[in-house]
Amino acid sequence: MNRTNLTDSSTPHRDEIAEVLRLMVEHATTYFRQLDDLPVRSKNVEEAAKSFEAKLPETGEGAARTLLTLIDRAKDASVNSAGPRFFHFVIGGTTPAALGADWLTTVLDQVAYAWVSSPLAVQLEVVALSWLKDLFSLPDKWGGVMTTGATLANFVGLAAARQWCGEKQGVDVSEEGLSNLPGIPVFSSGYIHASAVKCLGMLGIGRGNVKTFSRDAAGRLDLKALEKSLQELKGSPAILIGNAGEVNTGDFDAIEPLADLAEEYNAWLHVDGAFGLFARLSPQSEHLAAGVERAHSVTVDGHKWLNVPYDCGFAFVSDPALLGRTFAYTADYLPDPEDPHPNMGTIGPESSRRARSLSVWATLQAYGRQGYRAIVENHLALAQRMARLVEAASDLELLAEVQLNIVCFRYNPGNLPEARLNQLNEQLGEAILEDGRVYAGTTRFEDKVALRPAIANWRIREKDIDLFIDVVRELGKKLES
Repeated sequence: MNRTNLTDSSTPHRDEIAEVLRLMVEHATTYFRQLDDLPVRSKNVEEAAKSFEAKLPETGEGAARTLLTLIDRAKDASVNSAGPRFFHFVIGGTTPAALGADWLTTVLDQVAYAWVSSPLAVQLEVVALSWLKDLFSLPDKWGGVMTTGATLANFVGLAAARQWCGEKQGVDVSEEGLSNLPGIPVFSSGYIHASAVKCLGMLGIGRGNVKTFSRDAAGRLDLKALEKSLQELKGSPAILIGNAGEVNTGDFDAIEPLADLAEEYNAWLHVDGAFGLFARLSPQSEHLAAGVERAHSVTVDGHKWLNVPYDCGFAFVSDPALLGRTFAYTADYLPDPEDPHPNMGTIGPESSRRARSLSVWATLQAYGRQGYRAIVENHLALAQRMARLVEAASDLELLAEVQLNIVCFRYNPGNLPEARLNQLNEQLGEAILEDGRVYAGTTRFEDKVALRPAIANWRIREKDIDLFIDVVRELGKKLES
């Protein structure tokens, strides 16, 4: 990289911008040219990350020199999660259209709070949310808002549920608080995600207030037991959390029967569809998420299968007016509550909001319904390919049916007790991360330590799947001996 003509400066100035753009375009071009074949993590990641420890400089060295330092050290300190060999969480990459729009978002630096702060950002959010409802076959009349991700999207949906439960009992919770209400019952399966539990704590409902009903060690929903608890409420409002895409295997709660129970027993049905909602894009998988359109709130992540940059999520609510009552935000200097324009900061938790809508709109405009259906169906096929490789290997064991894009399996050479198998697979998970060629961590499924690689990045190819299995077997054999 050319280090000539670097400008020293202790304050920002306009002349730096051209040089900064040149450096970043040069670096980005090189990075993306290499990304497909880069290891996910460097052997020197710990040292490289800690190399940033230093005292605050008294005199700055200017933008260009600083960025060159950052680029040089970031190479080893970062994890190449944008590439096709990162399977550790359900993480997408960034489509070319979303990448370009995200750079434009930074250049324009829009405040996506209100129409007056950015008509562009707000209008594209309204349009993109409408397109997403169409993409996921959700009712057009629903309201929605963009968030940082599925956690804040769950917060929005469950906050609307809390408001609804209060209003059913004559209390405006957002105005008066929870003190005049009995505890709000929350029911789910063993598949409930940690982010939903976290949100229940933030909302004052309580992390320990959720009751789960499981019919087996995996956490599959026990509908009969859940219905019995609903009957005991004698019509008092409750919240049901359905899970569309469980994190260990990609399995689904039965959403349609949950919707039936919600209708019969005066309950709010919230569906956490962080990545599983994308099942509705393909005839091959849409049956898994049947009934989602009957829920009261639904969440989904953008930085998962939509493949837009971090951070991005979406919350959809069947009664749009609830969002306004839940997240009311007024002051003399802010837009009037009667402003006819949409003001997104008044229907969601964030007031300072990045214009995520540019990337979402751009990627949907660029690739459309057919493009995203192709991405999902390609990943379904790649997941099945990985499952076949696991089943064909004498030292690997598939632990669950592959329904979507997660493959749950373990290294099992045979003739080892369960305790030793768990220890071996824990060591294997650590070894995979340390090795860095591919990336996936461990989980526990039915009391077995397992790997759960997730396929969500548009860049993933068959050879990346094959490499992952080869690395797992290679490292497993070393640990076994």
